[in-house]
Amino acid sequence: MQITDDEFSRARDAADFLLSQTCLRPEIGLILGSGLGSFADELSEAASVPYPGIPHFPRSTAIGHAGQMVFGYVENTPVAAMRGRVHLYEGYSAQQVAFPVRVFKCMGVRALVVTNAAGGINLEYKQGALVLIRDHINLQGQNPLVGPNDDRFGECFPDMTHGYSKLLRDVAHQAAATLGKTLPEGVYAAMLGPSYETPAEIHYLRTIGADLVGMSTVPEVIAARHMGIKVLAISCVTNMAAGILDKPLSYVEVFETTERVRGEFVALLRAVIPDIAAHIRP
Repeated sequence: MQITDDEFSRARDAADFLLSQTCLRPEIGLILGSGLGSFADELSEAASVPYPGIPHFPRSTAIGHAGQMVFGYVENTPVAAMRGRVHLYEGYSAQQVAFPVRVFKCMGVRALVVTNAAGGINLEYKQGALVLIRDHINLQGQNPLVGPNDDRFGECFPDMTHGYSKLLRDVAHQAAATLGKTLPEGVYAAMLGPSYETPAEIHYLRTIGADLVGMSTVPEVIAARHMGIKVLAISCVTNMAAGILDKPLSYVEVFETTERVRGEFVALLRAVIPDIAAHIRP
């Protein structure tokens, strides 16, 4: 069955417009989360398109999300990087949050690297740690696939057993090792927001197996897997979750932490992206 209000056509329109703005044809899409958008400055031959100029594209209103699609190269790998995302807590639907990933697919992207700022639940994590997401728990109460399925995107009822590619996680571990780093893995719990969680909620999340908590990522990952795009997701632990430390939570801490680990974050992405490209090319 195909949807009547044709999201596929809207995604195709947006993709065609973006591809008309550049000669680059991206192999990898990046979603750069809170405070992490500066990686787009590292791209060579970069060109940016503000979200308001892209047909049908949602506009980011969150603090620290610049709202630009940036095309460029990491070494010889062509990428399209979202400098900022949209969230359910901004009032968007799950379908609108996932729409940019639909556009990535229509541009020919075969792998997605998703980044976010997250609260640390696992007591072994330190503030500023980079953690690979190996699985998620969706507590946002929404799913971008609700409604009639459009077979042009993918089959109904996609399997999420391997939502976060083990192959790409292995590639990331190898890339980190070349930098003398190790990357822990964890389970990401997605909450609606925009308020931070209570200490009781964090206790609950730890009890059900969550290591990280945030307000993004899951709708995009579900849409990517629906379309057969491989996903690597990286959280930056910008703060310890509520009740772990005896101090209030603040978005200022998020940006202070991401700025502190910027060099490590950039080095990891620069190392891992060419290796991902080598594994996804036909």
